[in-house]
Amino acid sequence: MKKAIKILLIIIGVVLIALVGIVGYFYVSYNNYSFNDGFQVNEKNLSYYNESYEEARSDFLLKSNEIALKYPDSRTFKIPVSSNVDTNLSIDFCYIRASQKTDKIFILSSGVHGVEGHVGSAVQLYFMDNYINDSLLNKTNVLLIHAVNPYGFKFTRRVTENNVDLNRNSDIDKDLFSKTNEGYPKVYDLINPEGKANAGSLANRFFFIKSIVAIAKESMPVLRQAVLQGQYEHPTGLYFGGKDFEPQIKDMVISIDTICDAYQTIFAIDLHTGYGERAKLHLFPNPVDEPVKKRMEDVFEGFHIDWGDSDKFYTYSGDFVTYIQKINSDKIFIPMLFEYGTMDSQTTIGSIKSLHTMILENQAEQYAYKSEEDREKIKFDFMEMYNPSSEAWRSHIIDETKIIFDKSLKRFTELEF
Repeated sequence: MKKAIKILLIIIGVVLIALVGIVGYFYVSYNNYSFNDGFQVNEKNLSYYNESYEEARSDFLLKSNEIALKYPDSRTFKIPVSSNVDTNLSIDFCYIRASQKTDKIFILSSGVHGVEGHVGSAVQLYFMDNYINDSLLNKTNVLLIHAVNPYGFKFTRRVTENNVDLNRNSDIDKDLFSKTNEGYPKVYDLINPEGKANAGSLANRFFFIKSIVAIAKESMPVLRQAVLQGQYEHPTGLYFGGKDFEPQIKDMVISIDTICDAYQTIFAIDLHTGYGERAKLHLFPNPVDEPVKKRMEDVFEGFHIDWGDSDKFYTYSGDFVTYIQKINSDKIFIPMLFEYGTMDSQTTIGSIKSLHTMILENQAEQYAYKSEEDREKIKFDFMEMYNPSSEAWRSHIIDETKIIFDKSLKRFTELEF
């Protein structure tokens, strides 16, 4: 009997040591999560990045004016976005008409998720420098939409001043706001904590344990869909899609419809950052019907498209590129979302870290920061998630974009749909 008890105690001891080791490993890995990007840096690529909304907007307008001098049949205009804290926010447009008659138009939009506008604007500036030329404009018209969410861009938020996620708010049908996310109540307490944000609290240092318990209970795909799908019931919660359309979503309909009215074939790319494998450009559309899917596969032949049917991705409603499609429901449409990965969120730790970063930022916005140190830590992590400071990452993203732009734009302009 004593021998049996001794063996049992040894087993319990071994198990406890193993558990402590596992928890310790995850604690260190989670709280020291970082990357060492080894890509070659091209200084020219870095020149397209700006550290503020004002600088990015200034560069966009400067390049728009340069284009107008070279191609007089182009124009720049803006849609002001009202705000209680800033009177100089706007969505800026650069519309360049083709030099020859064509029924095609290419649309490139950025900053739907405000803080993601840093990278989105850089990609647009790169496009303006390297693709607005006689070769492209002989075959297609171009519309650039800069900083769809200028408030979020300027004030380092993903959402609007009303805490609305524009990529869950973009539609022309108010039925969007009656949609129900049945999984959201299961994760509400996990992702919407109350009280001042304290990044160094025990609960936050061991957040990965709570998340792993939730994953074990529901599975990662179920949790990912519940969190990222969007919701229309909790105005202070993560991924809130609103109770009504945000002002700029209402205001842009006429402009987009008027410009696209003359064209029959539309290729639209919306630029995002944050989700997916680090430094990889993911092609990440919402599900589409077969004819649209076939056109997308033709344009992006040779590139992997994540159709949202893998357990590493998710589906949602109210996205901006589908909104453009609905405005042009009678046209041949080719939609795509470019997602530049930053956090390796296809991994368990990366996914939990990404979610935790968003939770802390939203908690701080709703309930304030515990201290100035918390403010600096939370803001820094949030910016790094959507606009990495790594020069190697930034340069590589432009290189990745060039590869896809070179081939997809050529196919779009040459194929008959």
